[in-house]
Parts: sequence; C-alpha cells; structure tokens
Amino acid sequence: MAERLRAEMVQRQLRDRGVADARVLDAIGRLPRELFVPAEHRAASYSDEALPIGGGQTISQPYMVARMTELIEPAAGKRVLEIGTGSGYQAALLATLGCVVLSVERQPDLAETARRRIEALGLAARVTLAVGDGSAGWPSQAPFDGIVVTAGAPAIPPALPDQLGIGGRLVVPVGRRELQELVLVVRRESGFERVDCGPCVFVPLVGEGGYRAGHVL
Repeated sequence: MAERLRAEMVQRQLRDRGVADARVLDAIGRLPRELFVPAEHRAASYSDEALPIGGGQTISQPYMVARMTELIEPAAGKRVLEIGTGSGYQAALLATLGCVVLSVERQPDLAETARRRIEALGLAARVTLAVGDGSAGWPSQAPFDGIVVTAGAPAIPPALPDQLGIGGRLVVPVGRRELQELVLVVRRESGFERVDCGPCVFVPLVGEGGYRAGHVL
C-alpha cells in the first residue's frame, strides 16, 4: 500500500507539477515518508500537505521538499547544510542521493527522533546532526555546496551566502510569516545571483538569522 501511494505521489504531486530531476524523483520514490510522520498522522503521509510533527514544527509538503532538493542540484559527495532537521526527512533524502549532510535543529527532542529514524534507514554515515541555532549557519564547517533552510525567514539570513563555496546554492523561504517566496541564491566568482522560485508557506525560522525566540507568532 505505501509503495503504491508513494508512486502516485511522485507522479501526481511531483512529476506532473514540473519536478524533473530523475534522481530526486527516484530517491523520493524509494524513501518511506511514513516513517517520518507521527503515528496519529501516518494515514496522511502521502497527502499533498505539510503535517505536524510536534514542537510547533511540520514535515513539509512533498512537492516543496522535492523542489528545494532539485534547486540545490544534489549529487554524491556534495556537502549540504540543512537548517532545521525537523522530522529528518529532508536530511534522509539528501543522504539517499549521496550527499554529505550536516543538519542543525533547535529542539533536542526532534533532533533525537530524527537521528533514530536516519539510523534505522542505514543513512547515519552520511548525516551529522547537531542541536543549536542553525540560522547563522555552521561557519566552522563551511564552505558548503548547498544550504537548505526549512523554515521561513524575514530576509535571507546574512551569514549564509558567505558559507557557500563557488557554485554553491542556497534555498530559503523569505518573506512574511503568512507567505514567503522560495529564493535560490547561487554564489558565482563575481558575486551572488538571486532567483525567486515561487510562493510557499513555512513555519518561522527562529534564531540569530531569523525571528527572535518568543517573537515568532
């Protein structure tokens, strides 16, 4: 049943909407999303929506995960920083694609649950998880080939573009709390290129490079 629902999701929600990277589609088609969803919402694992995972956080809509992943052009061996581990699904997808993933989560309980899920799938060797404020990036581990921010920020977090290597790609939702624009930033030899990639809605990014803790609602 899960395999059929996953295949339908890939076709109807991803491929039919323009997600074209065959490797991303294949990886999502193999990754059991239901393992990243709390039991009370598991029946909706392959629905076209974000789902709550506790702590005021969500596992993103499948299309948005696929689109963000496609935009950073993942490949085996690329080093990717994820800001906001959440359920662990995005990190697991990047690891399935062969990326070396460093992921930062503010909430220890979410980080621990994500770690167990990633270990159970045999992906732990490619994923390093840390607890803390990821909104300022991870300067000591820079440069990165890709940075994925899984929460909405009021502006591009200022520390992040400089943590990209040349050719590196940052994807971040930017805008109001109620509605953001998915923004791609590419680091070139000559500077930074910005591309707006369409509207989206994410939970707020909290921390130094986002909203202040206690002031996100």
